[in-house]
Amino acid sequence: MTTFITRFETSGPGVRLAVKDLIDMEGVPTTAGCRAVADEAEPATADARCLAGARGAGARIVGRANMHELALGVTGINPWFGTPLNPLDPALVPGGSSSGSAVAVATEEADVAYGSDTGGSVRIPSACCGTAGLKTTWGRVPLAGVWPLSPSLDTVGPMARDVRGLISGMELLEPGFRVDETPPLRIGRIREDADPLIVDALDRVLAASEWEVVDLEVPDWDEATVAAGIVLIAEAWETDRRLVEQHPDKIGSDVVERIRFGRGFDAQTVASARATGRSWRSHLDLIFERVDLIATPTLTVFPPPLGEAEDLLYARCTLPANLAGVPALALPVPTAGPLPASLQLIAPSNGEERLLAAGLVIEEAARTL
Repeated sequence: MTTFITRFETSGPGVRLAVKDLIDMEGVPTTAGCRAVADEAEPATADARCLAGARGAGARIVGRANMHELALGVTGINPWFGTPLNPLDPALVPGGSSSGSAVAVATEEADVAYGSDTGGSVRIPSACCGTAGLKTTWGRVPLAGVWPLSPSLDTVGPMARDVRGLISGMELLEPGFRVDETPPLRIGRIREDADPLIVDALDRVLAASEWEVVDLEVPDWDEATVAAGIVLIAEAWETDRRLVEQHPDKIGSDVVERIRFGRGFDAQTVASARATGRSWRSHLDLIFERVDLIATPTLTVFPPPLGEAEDLLYARCTLPANLAGVPALALPVPTAGPLPASLQLIAPSNGEERLLAAGLVIEEAARTL
């Protein structure tokens, strides 16, 4: 199967955990879903730091989850290790880059999966596969022993079938984690141009939550998206240029093209993008003085067929949260069509406890639709 690059046979009690194959596990090679990396990989000498809580809790690691190689892609298509099958429809993309992690929890091969999110790589596959995913606050989960992509944006977070699973995942990543007892009350709604079925589903579930929902005009949202993309690709070039220069035939053409694009940004362009990021964080701080959370679609479209996979690049609403370093939650919401939509909720920095409390409310509201 293509869900896992490496599968482990385990039995006994404990949470079944799938680990994205860019997180080091002692004694096992890390491939980052890439042939160029796999051919050079040696068994890791130690676990990544983010695995300490899972080890201490006795979690059973069931496999090394497949991924879009080098974590640089939103489709989940992998030419070296195969593409995980979207459990909603195998003709559709599973989303990336944490494709195997989303599929593992959707198919109940794992209770919780760890993914990484640099520009949406936890939330996008969650949206495509009808599952839940949490992008954590930048810096909250340690990244030592995690294959980097864009160090100023990279995060590790849990993925699961539902919010209870995400809470279990946060308890593994951060022993002692607890959700807020009081959920948020005021939600700011950013209205992206999205499929009407998605817009309707999000409006209905937010109304059913009985929160106060106010529309937000955020003119620098698109500017933040562009700036995040520049920072991400510029840092990806610095991170992976050696692989591209030495082994371009062992890396998928889409990933090679994106990494090479990063060498074209001069220092002034990157500095300007980072300055936009600082302004964007300050602007979000002001917004969060007026609302508890921000709501958007995770994707403005439903997962496309495999042959139209790149449409996802232009349909995501995830990058602004990465640029600001704040946490964001993706949750499935039923629609009037055959596929679920995905609601994205964004919180202030270190607001995971608030986000997951809100997620429980949204799940209960969704059951009434």
